[in-house]
Order: sequence, then structure tokens, then C-alpha cells
Amino acid sequence: MRSSYKKEDVIWLLKDITGLVEPQSAEERERQIQSGRHYCEMLPLEYVPGSAYMKIYQEALKHFAAPVAAAVGRLSDRIMEERGRSVVLVSLARAGTPVGILIKHYIMQKYGVNVPHYSISIIRGRGIDRNAMAFLLKQHQPEQLLFVDGWIGKGAILGELEKEMEAYEGVSPELAVVADPANMTRLCGTHEDILIPSSCLNSTVSGLVSRTFLRDDIIGPEDFHGAVYYGELQDSDRSGDFIRTIEAEFQKENLSEERPADGPGIDEVREIARQFAIQDINLVKPGIGEATRVLLRRVPWKVLIREGLQMDPSLAHLIRLAEEKQVPVEYYPLRHYKACGLIRKLADT
Repeated sequence: MRSSYKKEDVIWLLKDITGLVEPQSAEERERQIQSGRHYCEMLPLEYVPGSAYMKIYQEALKHFAAPVAAAVGRLSDRIMEERGRSVVLVSLARAGTPVGILIKHYIMQKYGVNVPHYSISIIRGRGIDRNAMAFLLKQHQPEQLLFVDGWIGKGAILGELEKEMEAYEGVSPELAVVADPANMTRLCGTHEDILIPSSCLNSTVSGLVSRTFLRDDIIGPEDFHGAVYYGELQDSDRSGDFIRTIEAEFQKENLSEERPADGPGIDEVREIARQFAIQDINLVKPGIGEATRVLLRRVPWKVLIREGLQMDPSLAHLIRLAEEKQVPVEYYPLRHYKACGLIRKLADT
């Protein structure tokens, strides 16, 4: 798999399917998803942000590089304390990949250990890439593998991981993330719903790699899950700049984190679904990262923002995107999350 990352930073266990899949608009994908087709069988048109949105992204990166770097540092210290020097990072493509690179760099700088880092695909409802897992287990011991992602929204991927790892004796289903506002894992940098600026963009901050893809006519039984390389977007690529900007804020010692909100975030998600008469909980996307994805890749109904955060700089990109796409913003008493994206059933519109 090609990418714009340095080869020594990540080994992609993905099949390059560039040119084999025609991307579709958000509207067309949403119709097909809600008609029963799985999202992994399609690829979205990549959102290429304009200058106004990129200015907001740069501001977000400037404001939040330090807190993200601190969270990466806390997470990396925990990984070394609990897993030790033989750990193997397995990031979940694609949001986990820049986080895996940052952890790898932090561990190298602080501990002098060059830990292996792979990126593999896991898809909600379809499971983990079994061929990629077979490859990893030929190279490493089961107890060495540690899965990495950017954040936990309501825990769907964590649940998928826990179910899938029942087939792999000795492989922990634990998920290491920078931010866990859902309060579902110990192995996190923070339980606060912080802005990880890489969530503001798509492939242009993820090595120019698409989200992962799985369809029988293109992915054979012996293949890794697929992804597309968007080489035509190289002039807009900010992947390396994102890594360097966060890395510049790394500290050897990081302040302890705040207490998490009481209870699991999934309870709040269920409350939101009831409040807005949403039958399918998958149409509720909590957290800054997930709300951003809704605006970039889905057909959103509305965006909820925690009351009192009208001027919070971590939400400026969400408000800008909502304006651009004419999506209403509603201020709501969120507890675990700063923002939440809602997708309405097309049948209801």
C-alpha cells in the first residue's frame, strides 16, 4: 500500500485498489447504506477543503498540538509500563495510523526503543482483516500485539475488536486511544473529548490513504482489505506536517489527566437517541472526531454542541463545516462529549 508517510513509520497491511473503485457522493452512499448496503463496499468522494476551512484547521492544530502531544505522551508511558519494550503497535486504519506513528516516535525519543508499527483494517459488522492478523502472528507473539486508534466515540469498534479477538488466543482486545470520552478503556491519554486535529481532514492528514474497503469482486480470499491512494491530492497533503507539529510539543513528563465523567458514554448516546426519536443507534455519532466524520462523509441531520461552548476553539471547524453544508447546530446538555453528529433516516425526510 502506498502512502505519503515515511516507510519506516508504518507498514500498511492493505491491498492497493487505486483506480478499481468509483467513489460516490455522500447522498448516494447514504441512500445505499440506509437501504442495507454495507458502507465498506463503497468509497466516498474525498472532501477537499477550501481556504477558509484550512485556515480553521491550521488554527486548531496550533491551539491543540500541545494537549494532544501531552495525551500521546501519557498514553505512551502507560503502554511502556504495561506492555514493555517488546510491544508491537497495530493501528486501525485509518484514524489510528497517525496516532500509531506519534506513539512510535514518542517511545523512540523517550525510551530509545524502535517499536514495530503496522496498520490494518477492522470494519464494523465485517470484522478484522483475518489475512492481516495471520501475517502479524507469523511475525510476532500474540501477547506483543497492541491495537491503537484515535479515539473512542461510543465503542462500536472496541466491541467489534473484543468479539473478533475471541478467535485469537493470547491477543488482547484492549484498545489504546488518545481520547476516550466514552470512558471505556484504561489505556488512553485522556478521557476528555479533546480535538485531535487529524479528525478535521480525511486522507490529506492520513498519508493520502482512503478509508478501508471490502467487496468480493475486488478483495479476494487471500487479500488484505483494500484502500485507495489519492496521489492527485499530494499538493494538499498535511500528513507529515501534522506529525511534526504534534511531535514538536512532546515533553518527557506529562501532567496527570482529569477525572472522567461518571458512567459509560453509551448511556448518554442512548439518551440522545431517545430524545431525538432515532431508532438506530448507529445514526448517533458522539465526540468531536465522530461529529466531524459525519459532516465530512455522511448526510447529517444536525450537530449537537455542549451548552456553553459557543466560543470553544476546538469546535470552530465543526461550526464552519455545518455552515458550509447548511446543517443546523443545536446547543444541548452533553456530559461526556463536546459534540455529537446526528444522521436522520432518509425515509423520515
